[in-house]
Amino acid sequence: MSSDLDSPSATTRRLLVQQARWIAQDVLELRLTRPDGDVLPAWEPGAHVNLTLPSGLRRPYSLCGAVGDRSAWTIAVHRDPDGRGGSREIHETALVGRELVVDGPVNRFPLVPAAGYLFLAGGIGVTPLLPMVRELAAGELPWRLMLGARDRSRLAYAEELTALGGDRILLVPQDEAGLPDLSAELAAAPPDHIVYACGPAPMLDAVTALCRTAVPERPVHVERFAAPDAEPQLDRPDGDFDVVLCRSGLRLTVPAHRSILDVVRERQPDVPYSCEEGYCGSCETPVLAGSPDHRDTVLEPSERATATSMMICVSRSASPVLELDL
Repeated sequence: MSSDLDSPSATTRRLLVQQARWIAQDVLELRLTRPDGDVLPAWEPGAHVNLTLPSGLRRPYSLCGAVGDRSAWTIAVHRDPDGRGGSREIHETALVGRELVVDGPVNRFPLVPAAGYLFLAGGIGVTPLLPMVRELAAGELPWRLMLGARDRSRLAYAEELTALGGDRILLVPQDEAGLPDLSAELAAAPPDHIVYACGPAPMLDAVTALCRTAVPERPVHVERFAAPDAEPQLDRPDGDFDVVLCRSGLRLTVPAHRSILDVVRERQPDVPYSCEEGYCGSCETPVLAGSPDHRDTVLEPSERATATSMMICVSRSASPVLELDL
């Protein structure tokens, strides 16, 4: 019988794919349970887990089930034919009845206290927002959610959302209504309402720009399922530097053409990672000394200033040596 002891850390476990069901066009929901039927750890809205697929690919997916249901974790995956293969594998592999290695849960997208909330979702971006809406629907705080997709068949969880929120839910099938009017939604929301957004990169870039140029600037929290468009880094050369893995005492050279993660994994293959593009936070590593050159989209400016951690899949070093808690 499989158990949590089969894996190298307390947050890694083997889970059974108990059920798979279609919830929208090209969107497959998976229900993950412990093989022994025991309860799973508690989690909060915004959390995600990392799945290791049969091919060895590791991918992050938001938990979108009921927070109080500790008998199972639920994720929903949109098939992206132009993606890096994870979603295609999930959709094209008979997974029900199989066990997968699952890391987490981790929450870098928590629901923070606020006077009210505006949720903006594009396609499968509704998954981390759905548990937040469920929690708020049971309370008295004001909130609103807009969900856009190419057509009605792709509006995942639309019926449940409408039942939860009524006229607080705006569904925008683009073949009928065009692109969602992000400016109008932001203008209509009270200035003390926090904005949460998840969806395609162009949508998130637009939301972020609108919030940052608002007067006063609006608080915004985004969750990305893909890396944003690369920014020019002409003044940030990719030179060689050394990393010291303080737990083992190893000193490794990171060449200009390789990432810290690549180099570290040659010596420590179990180091956590997933997206390898700096947006999921799975490889966040404490920094004990040195100056990281942050190139991720996870850390806020205030977090970067402290230099206490970094995403080793994309970030580099502004100092000759970095000392990491590895």
